[in-house]
Amino acid sequence: MSTDNSALHRQLPTGWWRFVPALDALRHYTWRDGRADVIAGLTVASVAVPQAIAYGILAGVPPAHGLYTAIVMTALGAFFDSSRQLINGPTNVISIAVFSTLATATTVPDPVTGAIALSLLIGAFQLAITLLRLGDLTRYISHSVVVGFTAGASMLLLIEQTKNLLGKKGMGHPEDHLLVRFWESMVHGGPVHLPTLAVAGSTIAVLLFLRWFKRRIGAPLLPDMLLVVVASIVAVKVLGLEALGVKVVGTIPASLPSARIPTVNVEMLRELAPSALAIGTLGLLEAIAMAKSISAHTRQKLDLNQQCLSEGVANLGGAFFQCIPGSGSLTRSAINQAAGGVSQWSGIVSAVAVAGIVMVFAPWAAFIPKSALAGLLVVTAARMIDPTALLYHVRASRFDAGLVVITALSAIVVSVEFCVLIGVFFSFLLAVPRAGRILVTEFVVTENGVIHERMADEPVCSRILLFGLEGELFFGAAADLELRLEEMEARVDAGVRVLVLRMKRARNPDAVCLHLIDHFVQRVQGLGVRVLLCGVRDDVYDAMIRTGVHVEPSELFREQQVRNTSTLMAVRHAYKLVGDAVCEHCPRRDPASREALYYAI
Repeated sequence: MSTDNSALHRQLPTGWWRFVPALDALRHYTWRDGRADVIAGLTVASVAVPQAIAYGILAGVPPAHGLYTAIVMTALGAFFDSSRQLINGPTNVISIAVFSTLATATTVPDPVTGAIALSLLIGAFQLAITLLRLGDLTRYISHSVVVGFTAGASMLLLIEQTKNLLGKKGMGHPEDHLLVRFWESMVHGGPVHLPTLAVAGSTIAVLLFLRWFKRRIGAPLLPDMLLVVVASIVAVKVLGLEALGVKVVGTIPASLPSARIPTVNVEMLRELAPSALAIGTLGLLEAIAMAKSISAHTRQKLDLNQQCLSEGVANLGGAFFQCIPGSGSLTRSAINQAAGGVSQWSGIVSAVAVAGIVMVFAPWAAFIPKSALAGLLVVTAARMIDPTALLYHVRASRFDAGLVVITALSAIVVSVEFCVLIGVFFSFLLAVPRAGRILVTEFVVTENGVIHERMADEPVCSRILLFGLEGELFFGAAADLELRLEEMEARVDAGVRVLVLRMKRARNPDAVCLHLIDHFVQRVQGLGVRVLLCGVRDDVYDAMIRTGVHVEPSELFREQQVRNTSTLMAVRHAYKLVGDAVCEHCPRRDPASREALYYAI
């Protein structure tokens, strides 16, 4: 069964199965599915090993912990994942955020303890989001925040790896900002170490060549990163690069992660909690964005709350097996999908395969040059920046452009973990005024008895004013609503007898906006003008009755099942109130048109 066909026939699981999608997948599993998952899982594992080592170093911890994460977190995430192709584990984005957090932490005794504590906190926050069923709220955070973060994080990754590329010493104090430490390293970190630079440059060149070659021959599953890492190990052994001063990864234990209770204290948790919340939010955004991208191709229906559950369980469970924080991996998920992964079991196969590779080849991994991994990370950072997506969001609107710029600059200038919260804050800050816009449309009755939106050159009735109110009636719209109501009130002069307010497209009222509407009605009535409300939706009507809006029941026309009936009813009632004192433009001067009223949009 192909991936697309599986997606067409399988819907969201029901009952207790929905909490363990991997087990639910077995109810429809075939030998063909199993074969596809094994091939995809092995392919993912070939890329996961070098990436896990690199991302472990990037997070500031021994590479073994990156490998542990590629085993435990990948398996746990796949077991509970709503997406069938998403692969969890260490990622460059989360590793950068972890490094940035731990670099300035004062209560963390060592990077490993801090990273595990972060994983514990992140998992707890994500599980809390799941239990409160807040996963769906992530859809209201603009994707421009993710685009801006990716651009800023990529720049920081390039800055951080520069000293490893050049063989310079790290300088500055841990509490200094990353840009300060980078400057100190470049100025006072000593001369460029040419053998290290040669290894890094060769790694980048070979990796770029292999990627060009696999595109040329049409082999997207060629494990280019794994081949580059193997070649670097051979170069170290054959050319004796370690004796020339090229630093290598060092000993990686040929053992599987063992269960261990994290070492934490209240002070450490208190200091790391804000960063953990930011990184956890980022991880959810990253995983959900990738899961949605995959489901767009597979046509799978996702459960976003289940997606949050899988991320929370993976991070929290990983903390008890010495794992660093992680999320959904863009590279490995794309490879899994391209390799034909059918279900969550391809991720579990990948985790088992990584464990096997660790047990067999760990002694050789000790000879991987750090500059080679830096080269891999630099290429990865460059690929993280999608110029097309960046330009698209910048050009789309000032709202999107502002979010991209604010988030990216926050990542570089403030900190990579808090830039997410800053971006989310500005996302809501900029979105509320947009959601709070209230539109007012003026209507007229033509000579033919047709009610429609007034054009600029059409005369205005001096007896009946007819307006339409449109928008969300919540506190964020209060200022705009008050302004629109004042503009309508200003149109009331001595000749006006009735003001008709159409509220068919006014929705979700709250106390603030209901209060403004009630005061508007009372002020206009105080001028001797009758106010008719028409097209009133059920929720708006119920709220008005509960709060006691000062409108007579006979002058409040609820939305009818027949389209536009309430507006016609309100206008007819307005003409009854006006009687024979019609304006000079009124079609009612012709007795034949007195009942011939029509509504046109």
